[in-house]
Amino acid sequence: MAQPPDVSETFLREVDENLRRDQLRDFVKRYGNWLVVGVVLFLAASGGFIWWKQHQLERAQGQVEQLAQIYKDIGGGKTSEAPRQLDDLSKSGSKAVRASAMFTRAALALQESDTKLAIQTYQSIAEDSSLPKPYRNAALIRQTALQFDQLQPQQIITRLEPLARPGEPWFGTAGEMTALAMIKQGRKQEAAQLFAAIARDKGVPDTIKARAAQIASSLGVDPGAALQTQAQ
Repeated sequence: MAQPPDVSETFLREVDENLRRDQLRDFVKRYGNWLVVGVVLFLAASGGFIWWKQHQLERAQGQVEQLAQIYKDIGGGKTSEAPRQLDDLSKSGSKAVRASAMFTRAALALQESDTKLAIQTYQSIAEDSSLPKPYRNAALIRQTALQFDQLQPQQIITRLEPLARPGEPWFGTAGEMTALAMIKQGRKQEAAQLFAAIARDKGVPDTIKARAAQIASSLGVDPGAALQTQAQ
């Protein structure tokens, strides 16, 4: 015959189940309202974030279309409203839109012979740490080119030092301005070597390479000979 189950074990299991059920009921009574509030807040926050992201995307798309229209107007000679529109877009939350608007504003200022405003705009881009580095470097190059005759040679050399290195995207332009500043300091031999390095760099545009080779030769350094020596 089958043995009856252990009464004490059955009793303990029932007590344990009742205890867990009572604890769950008490927990729901005590914290149920807060749980509901928490779920509602979570859903509201999630929905708000999704809406905000979608709103930002739609707004950026609208601003890109606005930029395209501004470019079209400028190309057609309609520039009366462009400065105000570009100034508004320069406050955009989209980094690409903001940078593009500021670059265009600086170019428009130059077109209107307002060099001071162009320099200030390029400087604002260069100093905006929230913008990607390529934008900032491009602005720094243009700012320095416009200020070249106003700056001390050492200021130019120091400012462009990170960009005037072989392999850097702006090596050609930054190196050229740095070498010219060296010539102003009387450091012609160093300038000649830098021009020769620019002429040998495969990543530098051909027009800058040709000009650098010509200047290096005029200073007594043959870029071709230097290249052959380096290959050997």
